[in-house]
Amino acid sequence: DPVSLPRLGMGGMLALPPGQGPHQVGCTDVMVGHTPQGLFLRLFSPCLPRAGAVEPLWIPRPEYCGGLADVTLGRRWCSALLSIAIGSCRVPVSWNGPLKPCSSGYPLIIFSHGLGAFRTLYSSICTELASWGFVVAALEHRDHSAATTYFCTAKAGTEEWIPFQRVPQGQKEFYFRNKQVHQRAQECVRALRLLQGIARARSDRDIAQQGWDLSVLKDNLDLTKVAIMGHSFGGVTAVLALVKEPSFRCAVALDAWMFPLENLLYPEVPKPVLFINTEKFQTPESVAKMKRLSSRNSQTRIVTVLGTVHEDQTDFAFLPGKLFSRIFGRRGTLDPHKALAITSRAALAFLQRHLKLKEEFGQWDELLEGVGDSVVPGVPFSPSRL
Repeated sequence: DPVSLPRLGMGGMLALPPGQGPHQVGCTDVMVGHTPQGLFLRLFSPCLPRAGAVEPLWIPRPEYCGGLADVTLGRRWCSALLSIAIGSCRVPVSWNGPLKPCSSGYPLIIFSHGLGAFRTLYSSICTELASWGFVVAALEHRDHSAATTYFCTAKAGTEEWIPFQRVPQGQKEFYFRNKQVHQRAQECVRALRLLQGIARARSDRDIAQQGWDLSVLKDNLDLTKVAIMGHSFGGVTAVLALVKEPSFRCAVALDAWMFPLENLLYPEVPKPVLFINTEKFQTPESVAKMKRLSSRNSQTRIVTVLGTVHEDQTDFAFLPGKLFSRIFGRRGTLDPHKALAITSRAALAFLQRHLKLKEEFGQWDELLEGVGDSVVPGVPFSPSRL
């Protein structure tokens, strides 16, 4: 089917695609608590159309440009240039758009970002999934793996920022990252607890909302149909969350960075995982770890999308070529709209199967078996095959 043509973003700098599903999409931010142990997330959901809807900024505040410049370019002084290039880009969703009621309840996806990212950098995939009838809670992790993040202290009007942290000198990377992945998975479980509490009409007075009443979710979520999803560091976070929380029925791991997961946990992963890999990121060791999981669960699938690089599963894929290359180097050869369509359709087919949805997503089942001109069963590629 046709994949939508890109929208012209502000100044032609970034053009995120609107969702292709039958629902319009709205989003809001939710912050819980006044300490780093709280939660921060962006909620994407099917919404009712309304006149004069405002589209939120893709980079929600200038501080995030500073964090990105530090993480991606290693130069915080580039922050102002980055802000000029991408600071005015918007996400094609309705800010605080009113939830579209659903008597049977929407299934829920908790989404975990990658290393050096934050809650808005996966807006394209989150919007796409919400447009097909999911509520998606995109977390902003507080384990020092986000480009930057913050929380509001108990003192009115004050914020505390949590910067990105590289592996401390002299510390083994595995131990540093392993501690982070456990904190991240725990945050995913807490996000689920928050939404379970709202669905049971328990209110938390420490929830800061921005003009969108979370209680509307009470009769519109189906919490028997919950999945966990993430990219890179978030992909392995999703795998670990399956071990920690029985309510997660399955996981979708986009180009999972398997390194931080301890070997003891592989036999413990009880539910199916869909690994959607890009062509240029995975190593034989990482894919071997994925295969350990697929040998334990016959429903686990590993596919590779040809012509893609690691960043193609983020919103950065929709940056124009020159800007992308300046920040990340080589880009993929597959059109980013096509890559997004393949990734989201494979995920939808998998979610239909394991959340027992009454949808038509089974039409894309062949993607799960690596059938198609851009999708193959997941194997790492040696240079001789490129």
